[in-house]
Amino acid sequence: MSPAMEISTAANSSENLYEKGVKTMYENGIEHVPLKYVLPASERPNVSSPEADLVDIHLPVIDFAHLQGPNRRHALESLAHACEHFGFFQLVNHGIAEEVTERMVNVGKRFFEMPLSEREKYMTADMNAPVRYGTSFNQNRDGVFCWRDFLKLVCHPLPELLPHWPSSPIDLRESAENYAEETRALYMVLVEAIVESLGLNQREESIMKDGSQLMVVNCYPPCPQPDLTVGMPPHSDYGFLTLLLQDDVDGLQILHKHRWLTVRPIPGSFVVNVGDHLEIFSNGRYKSVLHRVLVNSTNCRISVASLLSFPFTSTVRPAACLITPTNPRRYKDTDFATFLDFIKSSDSKNKNFLHTRTVVLN
Repeated sequence: MSPAMEISTAANSSENLYEKGVKTMYENGIEHVPLKYVLPASERPNVSSPEADLVDIHLPVIDFAHLQGPNRRHALESLAHACEHFGFFQLVNHGIAEEVTERMVNVGKRFFEMPLSEREKYMTADMNAPVRYGTSFNQNRDGVFCWRDFLKLVCHPLPELLPHWPSSPIDLRESAENYAEETRALYMVLVEAIVESLGLNQREESIMKDGSQLMVVNCYPPCPQPDLTVGMPPHSDYGFLTLLLQDDVDGLQILHKHRWLTVRPIPGSFVVNVGDHLEIFSNGRYKSVLHRVLVNSTNCRISVASLLSFPFTSTVRPAACLITPTNPRRYKDTDFATFLDFIKSSDSKNKNFLHTRTVVLN
């Protein structure tokens, strides 16, 4: 074989390896991060550098029980402050049984432990597919890949979608179904509280009753050189709210006051963040904040993100009551089709999509 053919074969082999995901590379004993995953020096997290400024952030804590009781007014004020100044909060006493959340994390972990031949049955480039296994952030567009594999499950309407979900591990459908139902019910109560915290009437909340729901199970395997890459690049979530369930391995960071700060989750809590749709709906009052995920060299991290929002066919716009002469409209109308077209053709990192919906004020 000629040298040119050897180089071509090696390149094709490497590309195939990337497409199989980072879990497969880790299982094959990779010792160095491939160039495909190496970020420019200015974008690297430098997690092991002596100069690294890895500072924790203590997110506001919202007690879900207080939202349901006589302290609701104070809890709504705390919720508004969290959404306005942090874009994130930790939700405790949420009422979802520990057995439900533990089973979801456990079955997610076991899915990624299955042979690639089982996982790759669900690989597809179709972003509208009801189930999708993949790697990186947006593998169809990413110039530099990130250290993450994922399983995406569209969750609504659940009876129609459940038969498409993976049948292995054998308890995945049951565990994920129970978890999806519980998180959706929790989300609807949170939406009611957020609408009230914005000073709106509950008619606004009714538009969510047939809303969209996407569950993303993320796997971040140990990385041989975590200083060179990230699990997820800086981005904001597109939906109304994201409810994040995670194991006990650190990784999530948020950008707060121009600094990357590490979120240490409270055991048994959800980390909840404002999405782009809520920032638009609130006319900019509540903030969809940039966040990223770091990786490490020793521990695998599993998280389950539930992204919930308006129905897929809805138009998302600022609530009319929040547009005033002193607070003019800040965002254009948008919808899911516009968002999908954007991420198919452009870099969806940072807040680029939300920036395309911003109204230029005179």
